[in-house]
Amino acid sequence: MVKGVSILGSTGSIGRQTLEVIAAARDRFRVVALAASRNAEALADQARRFAPQLVAILDQSCLPRLEGLLAGSGIEIAAGEGAVQRAAALADADVVVGAISGIAGLAPTLAAIRAGKRLALANKEPLVAAGGIVMAEARRRGAEIIPVDSEHSAIFQCLLGHRPGDVRRIILTASGGALRDLSPEELKAVTPQRALAHPTWAMGPKVTVDSATLMNKGLEVIEAHWLFGVAVERIEVVLHRQSIVHSLVEFADGATMAQLSRPDMRLPIQYALSYPERAPVRYGALEIAEAGELTFGPVDVARYPCLRLAYEAARRGATAPAAMNAANEVAVEAFLAGGIGFTDIARVIEGVLGKHTPRPADNLEMVLAADAEAREMAHKMLP
Repeated sequence: MVKGVSILGSTGSIGRQTLEVIAAARDRFRVVALAASRNAEALADQARRFAPQLVAILDQSCLPRLEGLLAGSGIEIAAGEGAVQRAAALADADVVVGAISGIAGLAPTLAAIRAGKRLALANKEPLVAAGGIVMAEARRRGAEIIPVDSEHSAIFQCLLGHRPGDVRRIILTASGGALRDLSPEELKAVTPQRALAHPTWAMGPKVTVDSATLMNKGLEVIEAHWLFGVAVERIEVVLHRQSIVHSLVEFADGATMAQLSRPDMRLPIQYALSYPERAPVRYGALEIAEAGELTFGPVDVARYPCLRLAYEAARRGATAPAAMNAANEVAVEAFLAGGIGFTDIARVIEGVLGKHTPRPADNLEMVLAADAEAREMAHKMLP
């Protein structure tokens, strides 16, 4: 059976690599829908190569450009939030890849789940901001969520065949990001260009900055809590520079399992698309004798205050993670635009968390209200 795949965020790093996986396995997968935020040129090029039924662009002002680029193609073209949600729920989509960055991915994530799709989830923010809502809806609709993040894919694979009660702790590995060898004083002068030079992974700008601050690990801790039903206090982070061991699970009897591969996101993408089968294309294949030394060490929380703030938000619960995530998005955007310094990212997040009063995250309206409130507070803290 050839699986139909809808890709939300197709012009981003994960979306592009998903298309590479599909191009190498056209006997297994076909593209039925593509959706992107605003890059009409890249989206049109992808549409011409993969001929989906539907192409959706979030920014409605980009619609005329996209229609012009795809004139005569016979592909349905639509714009706006509703169009992206249609792509998420398309009847012919067997798998929906959720890779729209930030809180903008929340509504399409829920649309895919409500349609009962298998969701290959690459976007952390929906579970960070609204994990209780997302997971409850998935249970109600019988929708599968297969994680695409290399860390969560590793945990998912390690947990196969085990009961939740077998797990003692989850250990997430972190490379330390592009700035891991700089002193605290040097961090104050870091430019966006320097922060984006990740030593092992090729990712989008926002995720790469999150890797440098270790906020990405904080988001992953919260995501792992919701995906695997493990208390935040039993999810730990260790530094692992080589990015070969993608995460580990320690079981009640003391045994620890890990998943190893070279840092290639196409492997967890392909696994999420083909699960429970394993496709024969060998992305990330590791010659263990040539891997060299694998090192692990503790995280200096004083050096990475964003990780501490993420744990704090997770412990406070309710709408605190949504507020923390919103503040981080605003701060990272400001840093990339040159408006604040690298170390100001944590300052903005801490300021917002200090002012935020957590409220029950019982429905989407409450979550989005907390997100909007936190963004307003964060903007007021910028120069």
